[in-house]
Amino acid sequence: MLQNKFLFNQSSVSLEIIGLPDFSNNENKDYISIVSQWKLMIIDKPVIEGNVDHLKTIMRAFYTYSISLLNNEKALFESNLIDIKPENFHTHILLLKSSKPEVKPLNIKIGNSVLADIINCFDQLGSSNKVKNIYSKEFKSVKDKKYLFLRDKKNISNLLIPPLVSLCSIFIVSTGLIYIYENNDNRSLLNNKNKLISIESINKLL
Repeated sequence: MLQNKFLFNQSSVSLEIIGLPDFSNNENKDYISIVSQWKLMIIDKPVIEGNVDHLKTIMRAFYTYSISLLNNEKALFESNLIDIKPENFHTHILLLKSSKPEVKPLNIKIGNSVLADIINCFDQLGSSNKVKNIYSKEFKSVKDKKYLFLRDKKNISNLLIPPLVSLCSIFIVSTGLIYIYENNDNRSLLNNKNKLISIESINKLL
């Protein structure tokens, strides 16, 4: 039987979901309710894949970790499948652990932009009406916390003030340079005008 495949993309990250509809519930043939395979593909990184329970654990890990970052809390997630912790302000370390003892853990480093792309792909999955039984109420509540954080006035101020200060600084510096440039031009014009007047005066005397 031919399986359905859906791909959710965001810049450097792709999330592929493969599976079948639930025909016992007369589900649309283009839907996926029974996930047989999924792949999280990050540019220049090993492919992360597993069963549907693995996907739910990884989604929970990324959502919980990102909320901790947004709330300026200690960002750390640990489980029997995946650990996520920061290396510094710009880099995050993923440790993926296999249930098979002979398979060594996989260590991956990602930047802030990749972390945001992964969350975006999970959000796209949650917004899709064609993939069922993955994006549970648990993920929706965590996602709501993220949006509640962004709606909070204090947090919005903390996010917006730095770029606004930078823009104001650029504006002030640019205005000052334009003022100096225009003053120099005006002085040059005035000097040229004075020179012309002097030459005309000399010509008249001659």
